[in-house]
Amino acid sequence: MLSESFAGQLVTEVSTDALAELLAKDVAQWLSDAISQRDEATLVVSGGSTPAPFFKALSVIELDWSKVKVTLADERWVAPTDPLSNETFVRERLLINAAAAAHFVSIYNDAKTPDDGWSACEESIAELTQPFDVVILGMGGDGHTASLFPNTKGLQEACDLSTEHKCWPMYPDHLDEARMTLTLAALINCRQLVLHMTGDSKADVFNQAIEGVDYPIASVVNAAKARLQVYWAA
Repeated sequence: MLSESFAGQLVTEVSTDALAELLAKDVAQWLSDAISQRDEATLVVSGGSTPAPFFKALSVIELDWSKVKVTLADERWVAPTDPLSNETFVRERLLINAAAAAHFVSIYNDAKTPDDGWSACEESIAELTQPFDVVILGMGGDGHTASLFPNTKGLQEACDLSTEHKCWPMYPDHLDEARMTLTLAALINCRQLVLHMTGDSKADVFNQAIEGVDYPIASVVNAAKARLQVYWAA
């Protein structure tokens, strides 16, 4: 269970599948509200194994998906044909069924490196109306979120809330693939900010971040304060 010192909203369920269903219903309602109010909606999602059941549940919910634009919190710098591509994961797991009508905005391009493709990625994100309506983050066992990895060159700049950049190239030494991540400033510039995670081990890491351990997720907690909503199941 998460620490009582967490200032945001905690939503729990009895199972990961039940949590995915609840999160899907809440996200669909937020997107529907945005469409009603502004005739469009923006959704930022994350890769990894955790969101798969959430994507499945959300994909079948009926709403005006043609007015929804979807992008990623981060992406490996690999072509969409690569099985490691987050874009491919989203297209295969979320942009199906009713959600097939949504418009996907990629943060990958054909440039050789993230630095080479940086300006094009900035332009892609600039196409999206901001603040984003919904941002769904995940968290790794090392306390990273998006591609904001601990002890990685560029982390401080990517987490600088005063930056005007929407994206930042990342080159984690312990991983084979370079990354493009949305900056912390871009991620928290949203109406609904969610951290979706499962398992006691991740709850322990998150609790450590709340108590002051300098994980990247702590930067999100500190910047978002009470606006952060954590959806968690053991």
